[in-house]
Amino acid sequence: LRGGGRGGLGRCHTRVRRLPGFGRELPVAVLAEEILTGRDGQIRALLTIAGNPVLSVPGGRRLDRALESLGFMVAVDFYLNETTRHANLILPPVAPLERDHYDLALNLLAVRNVARYSPPVLEPPADTRHDWEILAGLLRRLDRGAPGNRLKRRLTAALGPRRLLDLALRTGREGAGFLPGRRGLSLRRLERSPHGVDLGPLEPCLPHRLRTPDRTIELAPEPFLDDLARLRELLGPGSAPSGNTLLLIGRRHLRSNNSWMHNAPRLMRGRERCTLLIHPDDATRLGIADGKPVVLEGPGGRITVPAELSGDILPGVVSLPHGWGHDRPGIRLGVAGAHPGASFNDLLDDTAVDPLCGTAVLNGIRVTIEPLRDNH
Repeated sequence: LRGGGRGGLGRCHTRVRRLPGFGRELPVAVLAEEILTGRDGQIRALLTIAGNPVLSVPGGRRLDRALESLGFMVAVDFYLNETTRHANLILPPVAPLERDHYDLALNLLAVRNVARYSPPVLEPPADTRHDWEILAGLLRRLDRGAPGNRLKRRLTAALGPRRLLDLALRTGREGAGFLPGRRGLSLRRLERSPHGVDLGPLEPCLPHRLRTPDRTIELAPEPFLDDLARLRELLGPGSAPSGNTLLLIGRRHLRSNNSWMHNAPRLMRGRERCTLLIHPDDATRLGIADGKPVVLEGPGGRITVPAELSGDILPGVVSLPHGWGHDRPGIRLGVAGAHPGASFNDLLDDTAVDPLCGTAVLNGIRVTIEPLRDNH
């Protein structure tokens, strides 16, 4: 339940390209090459948890092929999707309505200091497991860490999230994560208050919550300043696209939200939503008609999507929603006949990253566009 630490840039690096890690994490853009490239340290097994990197990682087609070469793969998920179809073992957790919930992340956006606990709506079957129980079971079998840390992790798993939540609510200590931090709270009190407990207006927590040595916000960290020369070069003369080359940006749909809702039949009905927004002026110049398919080619590949003319987007820019591309073998959406769409990430090259932090370049991608012709 603790909040994130200060992070840390470049404390570790990827094996093949030597890209820097940040906050004890390595950039996911290297996943395919770390699987496919031999030598010591090659990834031969993979665990995914409610994820679909084949659609959410640049160069998805390459990653799709890489997953086929793994020695073993486990997925904690209750959907068969573009990624989990490669798993040797799928461990399904209880359904969303069969688990309780205390919000941590979204409380960061609250306008008042509130606490709310939601019990499960449905009782899960006796032979099912919560995701934390599945992960605790895997940890018991695979943990090879230091004995002290191993004991701490096993004790945490033995307590379970309900006891840990109750302890954090009761103590309200600094470092208890994103909890309200007020004494007098307990899980039992929240269970008696189905609409939540309002603890009043938000209170200042700076500068004592800052983890920098001098308790100030570093607005211009030295690594950022050192990288400005590269930014000036990227935005210099000749950087604007021309001809049939435009800049591609992503977008979300309320009824899709990444790809989370693509197995909900009611939300997938209706018109196709994986469309390429393009300004009418660009469409006229390029001979593109509203609703007609266009070929979109980027650094990593080519896809075909229908065009949607809109004055809401600037000339020279096109927009495609991410999370689509359900045309891989064995994949079926939650409603028969639903449009599979095309994957935004199939256009991207997984070698295109921000060299400062290794994060993949996901917006402002140069793409070429032309109407679909018979020879395609």
